[in-house]
Amino acid sequence: MLEKRVNEVERFYLTTGSPQLTNSKGSSIVKDKQLNLLKKQQQDASRREVTATKRMQELMRQFASIFRQITQHEWAWPFKEPVDVESLGLHDYYQVIEKPMDFGTIKNKMEAKDGTAYKNVREIYADVRLVFKNAMKYNDDKDDVHVMAKTLLEKFEEKWLKLLPKVVEEEKRRVDEEAEARLHTKLAQEAAYASMAKDLSTELVEIDLYLKDLREMVVQKCRKMSSGDKRKLGTALTHLSPDDLSKALEIVAQNNPSFQPSAQEVDLDIDAQSECTLWRLKVFVKEALKVQGKSSEGIAGNKVTASKRNREISDAVPKTNAKRTKKLSCL
Repeated sequence: MLEKRVNEVERFYLTTGSPQLTNSKGSSIVKDKQLNLLKKQQQDASRREVTATKRMQELMRQFASIFRQITQHEWAWPFKEPVDVESLGLHDYYQVIEKPMDFGTIKNKMEAKDGTAYKNVREIYADVRLVFKNAMKYNDDKDDVHVMAKTLLEKFEEKWLKLLPKVVEEEKRRVDEEAEARLHTKLAQEAAYASMAKDLSTELVEIDLYLKDLREMVVQKCRKMSSGDKRKLGTALTHLSPDDLSKALEIVAQNNPSFQPSAQEVDLDIDAQSECTLWRLKVFVKEALKVQGKSSEGIAGNKVTASKRNREISDAVPKTNAKRTKKLSCL
């Protein structure tokens, strides 16, 4: 469970901005504080949407006034209903006009209650323009319908320009509100994961202390390591690979702040080590030698000296281009 939570925090900071707050089973993010935060964000978003919808509805109401003025003009009658292609014999109409449009269709969509209504004022504006553009495209310049459409389009654009600043202001306001909402969400996520990371740090420290106490307790229950065992351990250390030797010296350094495990030549006083360190070393060395393919008896039976081992490793360096190997002397 702890590992899962650590991985979750790590993923967030590796992909900042991309992850979402999760509520998967076992996630420490799902706490009352975070849930309340998410709930508040959702409520704020709903309020912003309701307020923005009301503002847009007011703009659409003002646009409806413009629309009525245009549709009530004496020259608006050719555009009130869909073009009757059959009765007028306009057999090529749909080849010329890709998207037919008329005032009646626009009015029905403005008043629709089934979810098909216009969402914003620019959608209505585009369809009104399309009515006139279609008429001008299909009819010749000197045709009455073309002239009527061009005249009404000019009047319509003139009225639209008076409303446009309010439309632009509302659009900018929506963009700013959405950007602010995204920022708040990002900050909330960062705060949630920062809190989670802090809690994890505290838990990890507590676990480290618990493991340290547990190691001490285990060592107390183990027999004290004899001088012979210590000599065997010192000999076994010289059989470790360079990487494993470095790991073993790190174990020593954990309980010996003054010990320098990274030095090129290291003198290790086996007798000066605590029982906890000695037993940890013995377990580590035994497992490491198994991995190296040596028998478990190697700790007790091998008599290869440290100087010979170091000489063999040193001789191998120029041939294999291996890293320079640490020299270990066990006192």
